[in-house]
Amino acid sequence: MIVVYSGLEARHAPAAFLVRGQMEASPETPARGAALLAAVRRRGDRIVAPDDSGLGPVSAVHAADYLDFLESAWREWRKVGGAPEVIPNVHPARGLASMPSGIVGRAGFHQADTACPIGEHTWVAALSAAQCAAHAARLVHAGEPVAYALSRPPGHHAFSDMAGGFCYLNNTAIAAEVLARQGLRVAILDVDVHHGNGTQAIFYRRRDVLHVSIHRDPGHYYPYFWGYGHERGEADGVGFNLNLPQPPGTGDDAYGVALEDAKGAIRRFMPDALVVALGLDTFEGDPLQGMRITTGGFERIGASVAALGLPVVLVQEGGYPCPELGANLEHFLGGFEAGSR
Repeated sequence: MIVVYSGLEARHAPAAFLVRGQMEASPETPARGAALLAAVRRRGDRIVAPDDSGLGPVSAVHAADYLDFLESAWREWRKVGGAPEVIPNVHPARGLASMPSGIVGRAGFHQADTACPIGEHTWVAALSAAQCAAHAARLVHAGEPVAYALSRPPGHHAFSDMAGGFCYLNNTAIAAEVLARQGLRVAILDVDVHHGNGTQAIFYRRRDVLHVSIHRDPGHYYPYFWGYGHERGEADGVGFNLNLPQPPGTGDDAYGVALEDAKGAIRRFMPDALVVALGLDTFEGDPLQGMRITTGGFERIGASVAALGLPVVLVQEGGYPCPELGANLEHFLGGFEAGSR
């Protein structure tokens, strides 16, 4: 399998985030990327660096003022005596909110929560992660049956103009848009433990991209405000968004049932290509403790996704440091390859 990876991801090393009123160490660290990279090396996969495609693929998904904010936020923050990382303490309810000119207000406008601190090298790493996803999509469009973008930081919580949940640029949406702009019908399947709220929002009014997400019920779990079954799309996009929230502790068998429902929707859409938001944080031993998927369960999920018989872009989303993280990726990729034969 071709793996698209850039070592620039390791330059993003967030120190902490606010959880229930307390600062905790961030699990979204370079150790994640190192564990995933070691896994594909053990497998003997071919690793390639992404082409520098500039801001083209990113600008197709994200607003210009937001990209400007991400690129300049840390420098401006330090000028006003801010902490080592940009973490806003005030957020508008959006609605009719105006864009302030100062960095403290802009940070609150463009960062949905405190789980997306911006450090000195965050922009470089996030842009590199997005280029990995775009490059993998171009490989699949050129004829590769599957390509895996080892993108970090992750992306599926990033809206067109707002970061959130460890995410800055929406790598999954960027990959899907690269394919859609080539005239392809694209389905997105998000298997992360968290709902891909940013991805949903980006495509919510469109009918050329189907978004399907299997995730833990957000009633008591991030992202809380999105991911419910009644969210079906708007305007031209009505019927092209499907959420399949699952109860806490969902294991392999129950997850398999939901996955079959997701695959049914994908088959009915008849896409030309599939983008998988590959979250490994459904694992029973993941620090975020949302579901109970076993290491062997990832092999089953990979084989089931491959059985759709579509060209596939795999984009890394969640999955946090634990001893089995690399093995979980190996089992998913191995299952995918077995299911493709």
